[in-house]
Amino acid sequence: MNITITPGRLSGTVTPPPSKSQAHRVLIAAALADGECVISNVAYSQDIEATMSCLENLGAELSRDGSTVTVRGMGANAMSPLRRLAYPRLDCGESGSTLRFLIPVALAVRGGGIFTGRGRLMERPQKPYFDLFDEKGVFHEQKDGVLTIAGLLTPGTYQLPGNVSSQFITGLLYALPLLDGDSEIVLTSNLESWGYIDMTLEALQWFNVRIEERKNGWFIPGNQLYQPHSLTVEADWSQAAFWYAAKFLDSPVELSGLNWPSAQGDRAIDGFFGRLSQMKDTGLDVSNCPDLVPPLAAMAALRPGCTTHIGNAARLRIKESDRLASVTAVLKALGADVAEGPDSLTIRGRGMLHGGVTVDSFNDHRIAMMAAIAATRCEKPVTVLGAECVAKSYPNFWEDYEVLGGKIQKTN
Repeated sequence: MNITITPGRLSGTVTPPPSKSQAHRVLIAAALADGECVISNVAYSQDIEATMSCLENLGAELSRDGSTVTVRGMGANAMSPLRRLAYPRLDCGESGSTLRFLIPVALAVRGGGIFTGRGRLMERPQKPYFDLFDEKGVFHEQKDGVLTIAGLLTPGTYQLPGNVSSQFITGLLYALPLLDGDSEIVLTSNLESWGYIDMTLEALQWFNVRIEERKNGWFIPGNQLYQPHSLTVEADWSQAAFWYAAKFLDSPVELSGLNWPSAQGDRAIDGFFGRLSQMKDTGLDVSNCPDLVPPLAAMAALRPGCTTHIGNAARLRIKESDRLASVTAVLKALGADVAEGPDSLTIRGRGMLHGGVTVDSFNDHRIAMMAAIAATRCEKPVTVLGAECVAKSYPNFWEDYEVLGGKIQKTN
């Protein structure tokens, strides 16, 4: 589906969708628990659908009633009889969280698994896991877009660099408490994306899993059981960031339903909004919140006379698209002044963008949403190719855009 946007201000109040990051985490914990959990306010994005499907294949039972998911957990433990079953086939769609969270979980619960995916997912690096598996004697083979892992995940010390994706750390934090002995995660470099680890630790605490923070990592007692817990998923700060960008670009959009003391790292958008509003040259370090770069870049492109440097963003090159390249390509096509660096963007703001072009979404939900927000400040219409990709994280984005007064035309 392609969407042509006629430029114009948005106006009104919008509630961002439920947090995808939190939903992944609580659904996995509920699936590992021994008993029934009711998880409310779940948005069935493609990524969450992938996680739910994989959890069912691992051994949990999930049922839906509107936006509520009832999870009957598998009662995972160190002596789980599930290990005697055949390796599950786990289709992770295009969800990096699903894949990386569940690789060690599948080892702990089922002794292995066969993982597949779509898009660029199976091209995304898994070396931190592979290095650990080589050390621990766990079999892994990646061939023709299929990853097979098999073996016994054993208690012990797991060393990981802190400047790789936090998804590797989260996966181990979920799996190691299930082993029949104590373990430790030791970081060999400074931790980035700490906000996502905070979300993981918060979710584990809700399900009565004990993790002890250490100077350079975490101590994880073994032989733990996930206890059932029911909760409501909070609104997503990552998606709220696009409406913050709309507000910055002179659309009077207000947000509702956000949890201000949230553990979500992307709540940093509120502070960045304030800094960019000062209308002076500035630098933004996004090492702990790389998903904010597309909306931040749209904001920076329309700060007339001001230069914004967005740095420490190298991990964006291995997302659904190479986001440093795709953000640059889309914004430059719209008329922005953007220079791409190895791990950064330098953006010189202008008062208006030209538009009048067709831009590719690169099959990346955040690029499509960035283009839609930037289009509000273009002189001529903008067409976004592959606009349906927003379903990966925000299925109702275009509906919300129209409710706020956005003028769009859909074509196949």
